[in-house]
Amino acid sequence: MKYTPHTDADRALMLERIGVKSVEDLFSGIPADIRVKGRLNLPEPLSEMEVLAELGRIAASNRSPVCFAGAGAYDHFSPAIVDTIVSRPEFYTAYTPYQAEVSQGTLQAIYEFQSLVCRLFDMDVANASMYDCASALAETTHLARDQTSRAKVLVSEGVHPHHIEVVRTYAHGLNIPLKPVPLDRDVTDVTELRRMLSDDVAAVIVQHPNFLGSIEPMAEISAAAHQADALLTVSVDPISLGVLAPPGAYDADIAVADGQSLGIPLSYGGPYLGLFAAKKRFIRRMPGRISAKTVDVDGNTGYVLALQTREQHIRRERATSNICTNQALVALAASVYLSVMGKEGIKAVACHCLAKARYLADRIAALPGFGIANQALFFKEFTVSTPVPARDIVAKGIEQDLLPGVDLGMFDNKWQNRLLVAVTEKRTKAEMDRLAEFLGGFGSQ
Repeated sequence: MKYTPHTDADRALMLERIGVKSVEDLFSGIPADIRVKGRLNLPEPLSEMEVLAELGRIAASNRSPVCFAGAGAYDHFSPAIVDTIVSRPEFYTAYTPYQAEVSQGTLQAIYEFQSLVCRLFDMDVANASMYDCASALAETTHLARDQTSRAKVLVSEGVHPHHIEVVRTYAHGLNIPLKPVPLDRDVTDVTELRRMLSDDVAAVIVQHPNFLGSIEPMAEISAAAHQADALLTVSVDPISLGVLAPPGAYDADIAVADGQSLGIPLSYGGPYLGLFAAKKRFIRRMPGRISAKTVDVDGNTGYVLALQTREQHIRRERATSNICTNQALVALAASVYLSVMGKEGIKAVACHCLAKARYLADRIAALPGFGIANQALFFKEFTVSTPVPARDIVAKGIEQDLLPGVDLGMFDNKWQNRLLVAVTEKRTKAEMDRLAEFLGGFGSQ
């Protein structure tokens, strides 16, 4: 936004148009005893030149540590074209497309986004996006219960703990019992899963690769779930689909993901993007909205919101969700990223992540006192066993402008000496060697 200071004349004109005599009159409806007394502790006003200089000074104090942290948010490279396109005013100032006659560009962008997600996931239908992976995953419980008329949902302990908490919050309000499925050798225990499956289980939720970075036995899990007539819901890393089989290949019924890896910056935790796809037969139970392509009476191509199954649009008892909107601008960023990268580009990024993660894991495994805790194969993220509490390693790394990973002790006390390390295509050999050397200093303590 441009710097647009208001003059006294500007303020007087605005007050006149509003119909009040002073700024104080604007707050006349607020009880005097709860208003701020005196002056706020704010600096004196500055000119545009002075503001830019001050912002530059503040920005110069920012630190840019080398990032090996992950756990759901990853430091991937974003081509310059992504930010260039989403920064166009017609995109970043647009609101949600309620009025199709004035929103054809937005509706087409959503339609293209849905098509790209379907191709990436090898699934039939995708919605216009959700807030993030956690909310998308939680919405699947509602769909599964209504589709199967069953009450219970089984959730692998390999799912991100924060996502499980969001699912639990949704499920509590929906009266859907959640049952945890334990891990065996860092992946979902398929034998225990088969034992837990019964005729009251609506769905099985699995993350692949899971929270610890391990690649799940999805074919076995899918077979077990479907043998019990339960739905299979999988949460995936979209970049991993460049080298791993997509959800449709192992017959997943519902697939979700966080689109942050697709050209979206870390941005201190958001806004991010939830991807939601499913088999075609579930389309009327999907949350959110779906854009569709059609033709008008003259045969011209047009785009419309085909489905909006929330309580504001249909009878409340038939609503599938109270999700009110979609992440249109962030979804556009993901669409641009996927379009620019293409199938081969996503594969190349995935291969770089895989190869670099393997290199760093081998370097760390050779350090005294350290080891790779994953007993299964991993993609770009892996768990390191550490000789000292992982929180100490993270704290020391930050002092040296290095984010060595995520302290898993934050999630479970039994993981105090576990460090979750993520390696993206951005990490160079020099940076990985630097991390290995840094960790080596703890092995000799």
